[in-house]
Amino acid sequence: MGVAVVLLMELIIAGVWAMVYGETKVEWRYNLHGEGFFPAYPLMTNQLNDARNLELIQLLLEDPRANIAELARRVGMSAPSVRERLTRLEETGVIRGYRLDLDPAALGWPITAFVRIRPMPGQLPKIAELAASMPEVAECHRITGEDCFILKVYLSSIESMDGILDRFLIFGQTTTSLVQSTPVPPRPPPLPKLA
Repeated sequence: MGVAVVLLMELIIAGVWAMVYGETKVEWRYNLHGEGFFPAYPLMTNQLNDARNLELIQLLLEDPRANIAELARRVGMSAPSVRERLTRLEETGVIRGYRLDLDPAALGWPITAFVRIRPMPGQLPKIAELAASMPEVAECHRITGEDCFILKVYLSSIESMDGILDRFLIFGQTTTSLVQSTPVPPRPPPLPKLA
């Protein structure tokens, strides 16, 4: 399919999205597979223009295990209304999921490292596939700059680092930094402020 046809189809999809959901701002991103630009459909920002939705999100940030009845009581709404709001927040992608926060050291992974990888020509997809297949890799991000990837890796010991890095070295050059401490632990992005 020609580039012009693909772009025309993408503009039509973006237009339909705008008509259905009332969103007119469409951000365009480059497809990682080299297939061209595509519309990155915006979050339903109108979900975040509602003080009750923001209050529900804040309560879930404080206690992700809170049940619907407790949330409803705290925001002064009925349980079905709260359930409906949470469903909409999930469907629009504002809430991506509910996660369990585990301590890696308690599970036998006392060392955390960040590994930057600069792939050799043609090896980019193989690095992403390898990272996805390794349970020690907690995160893998495609980044800008000279390196193409940064990985967060859990290690059982310093000696185990060689085995992990050796698997990536066949695809590119690695640079490793060990985490000494974490003054700011992982946290969610700040919630928008209503005017």
